[in-house]
Amino acid sequence: MSASQIQKLLAKLPEITGWIDATLAAHDGLSRPVTSFGFKRLPEYYSPQFLAQTKVVVVERIPVPPLSALGLQELAAFEQGDYAGITFKDTYFVKAAEASRESLHFHELVHVVQWDHLGVAKFLTAYAAGLAMQGYRNSPLEVMAYDLQDYFDRNGQPADVVAAVRNKLNELYP
Repeated sequence: MSASQIQKLLAKLPEITGWIDATLAAHDGLSRPVTSFGFKRLPEYYSPQFLAQTKVVVVERIPVPPLSALGLQELAAFEQGDYAGITFKDTYFVKAAEASRESLHFHELVHVVQWDHLGVAKFLTAYAAGLAMQGYRNSPLEVMAYDLQDYFDRNGQPADVVAAVRNKLNELYP
């Protein structure tokens, strides 16, 4: 992203954050803790407290911020994606058809750690910059989540994913 595009994004952060907060509030009654899914392997990678505090909302269609309507046309392609999940702060949304897929939850939990570690403004800026410059699948925050998900899918040894994500974020975004 160019410096002017980043400035434009920063100016829109209050609107994006407002949309996220309104979306979370509108779905609050439908959210439930990750622990309620009874996944067997996630507790080997994330603490019980983290899994109990993180919320999941099962939906038919994943809510995506109206970025082009906010004047961020360079991110419009993101709005057209058909995603299995999306994370906002300490809550993530998953499609009903994918809700039982433990691997998807693992991936979205990586994003919860990213949001928490970077904070809202830095996360949104880093995510948007990655989308604009490298596309969805090659953006650094998605690469991190997909790489760790692949490790999980290959039955990698249990590890402290929160610490691993925080360490990698400190390298990428000092």
